[in-house]
Amino acid sequence: MEYRYLGRSGLKVSVLTMGTMTFGGSEKIGNTSPADAARQVDLCLEAGINLYDTANVYNAGVSEEILGDILKENGRRQKALIATKVRFKMGDGPNDIGLSRHHIIEQCKASLKRLKTDVIDLYQVHEWDGKTPIEETMEALDTLVRHGHVRYIGCSNYSGWHMMKALMAAEKRGGQRFVSQQIHYSLHSRDAEYELVPVSQDQGLGILVWSPLAGGLLSGKYRRDSEPDSGRHVGGFREPPVYDWEKLYSVIDTLVAIAEARGVSGAQVALAWLLGRPGVTSVIIGGRNESQFRDNIAAASFKLTAEERKRLDDVSRPPLLYPYWHQSFSAQDRLSPVDLDLIGPYAEEFSRG
Repeated sequence: MEYRYLGRSGLKVSVLTMGTMTFGGSEKIGNTSPADAARQVDLCLEAGINLYDTANVYNAGVSEEILGDILKENGRRQKALIATKVRFKMGDGPNDIGLSRHHIIEQCKASLKRLKTDVIDLYQVHEWDGKTPIEETMEALDTLVRHGHVRYIGCSNYSGWHMMKALMAAEKRGGQRFVSQQIHYSLHSRDAEYELVPVSQDQGLGILVWSPLAGGLLSGKYRRDSEPDSGRHVGGFREPPVYDWEKLYSVIDTLVAIAEARGVSGAQVALAWLLGRPGVTSVIIGGRNESQFRDNIAAASFKLTAEERKRLDDVSRPPLLYPYWHQSFSAQDRLSPVDLDLIGPYAEEFSRG
């Protein structure tokens, strides 16, 4: 297992993270029993995976409870880093939602209790809260670190300007800054490359990727002429949304062709592509059963060739949005390496235009 530093911190995390959203869940997202969850955790620990991601909102706290029960036994906690999240509604009261000081601190206490631990290794705000001053949010997170309840802080599902606002608020008061952001990123959805990947590279944040297989769409089971009889999207789960099915199927065709030629699964190809992208620290894997976990874990040692990576890059590349196409025309002499990670691959296309 490979380990990478989480942003500018001194914390090393495995390139694969175990996701636990299915623990105690529903049929729509997957319902993993405590016994099956324990076997999956042991499988990941044996493979060297050291980061385990959950959230207070996952199945109304049940995911945290199951993970806490598993990790407290047999010395598992000493081998595992726990990441959880706060932001969404956890009660009927007016303050049982959001990123106020009140909600953050109360939910941190509740998560610590459910997880049966004294400290959360990575505490992440789960979504933007435009109603709470960012200064209040960052101060509350800083308090939790200084009091020893949390070791590192991160965010999830922020935009680029949300991220910079948060970092500025933290630095202005000399407080703790985010070390990472958890984002949606895949061969199907490369929107993060416009702002979120560059801001992470520029500001020294680690990137944790959620739903790297696009809710199963990139597993190789979904094809133009057939669809699996089970899975999140079959069950009505629509995250992420699909705006262009034809492009998605073109990506899947290329993915499957590479997988078949190499004798691996489509999932392994999709995960390996992400692990080779600029700025990516760790990819969160999940599964409804042990075989899916074993297959996903194998992606940590699977490497794409430069030619295979180019094929995947080309078929999945999104259009270059403004102001980036304008920078490609007019600022080529003053672009940084981070700029070129985004703009560089389009140079040939625009030179032909």
